[in-house]
Amino acid sequence: MSAADFLHAATVEADERRVLIVDDSAVARAVLTRVIDSSPGFRTAGVAADADRALAFLAVERVDIILLDLEMPGVDGLAALPDLLAAGRGARILVVSSSCEDGAAATVQALALGACDTLVKPGIGNFAGRFVTVLRERLARLSDDRSPGQAPASVPLMRTAGSWEGSDPDIVAIGASTGGIHALSLLLRELPPHFDAPILITQHLPGSFMPYFAAQIAMIAGRPCHVGDDRMRIRRGNVYVAPGAAHLRCVAMADGAALRLSDERVASGCRPSADPMFASAAAVWNTRALCVVLSGMGRDGCEGARQAVADGATIVVQDEASSVVWGMPGAVAAAGLASAILPPDQIGRRIGARQGRR
Repeated sequence: MSAADFLHAATVEADERRVLIVDDSAVARAVLTRVIDSSPGFRTAGVAADADRALAFLAVERVDIILLDLEMPGVDGLAALPDLLAAGRGARILVVSSSCEDGAAATVQALALGACDTLVKPGIGNFAGRFVTVLRERLARLSDDRSPGQAPASVPLMRTAGSWEGSDPDIVAIGASTGGIHALSLLLRELPPHFDAPILITQHLPGSFMPYFAAQIAMIAGRPCHVGDDRMRIRRGNVYVAPGAAHLRCVAMADGAALRLSDERVASGCRPSADPMFASAAAVWNTRALCVVLSGMGRDGCEGARQAVADGATIVVQDEASSVVWGMPGAVAAAGLASAILPPDQIGRRIGARQGRR
């Protein structure tokens, strides 16, 4: 086996996170290995020059995190992502690729396919400094309190605000962050074609990604998707995503409802934030509003969910086992505001199952 094909399984301490590097560049593999091995709590478990060798490694070894390049000979990273997720048995994938520039289509595609996060890989000779700091931050973000090398365990249903067997909403508002794009795709694919309630989405992404994100959502959901604009009318059968630097708010009109954009500070510190979206949707639609909180860091959405419940809305959150980060949904669940805690595909099926059965 040549140096370019080098694959190994390193000895890793029991309390260290195991990392597999998948990159066709020998220089990149060497630099990434040094960064990981010098980061407390992490150790390079193996390296692979292509997807086939990565799959062979994962067939016999378990890891916690996979660093994946997208531009590789043979099967590229995007095409290999679903197989690597399955073979990884709970491993989280961080895409590290020069293809992940701001606004790049590959970034949103990778996140929709199940990658947890992305990071732009610098040119050779520029791996030091800021890149190392950000890589370590991303690695820490993808680490939680699960045992190293183990897939997430199923969790029991926490206390909830009530029961939820499904609903027939007039509006669905969805908040998400890290890991949320993949969860969104699982949820939206389960909605039947006849489901026509408008859908609002606040996903934490830079503004430069929003046009492609909207196009990706339109393809996944099978319905038009728009980047929200001020005073845009909310129409049935359409999806609206928050722009990168403004919150989505809903306002009642004489003949329906419209969006208003705002940039005020909110408790979570996020912009866009799910809090104004949840609270305003419930203020307009009351008991006919459904708010969904998907995977994400922090507590964004919790205060909005509290206000929404006071106005009669139903709150449903993603379960811990299927979440990349159970911060946002976990905060809502811990507050006792959720009527159900479910995987995203089950949320989608239950939302779509009852519309039209009034």
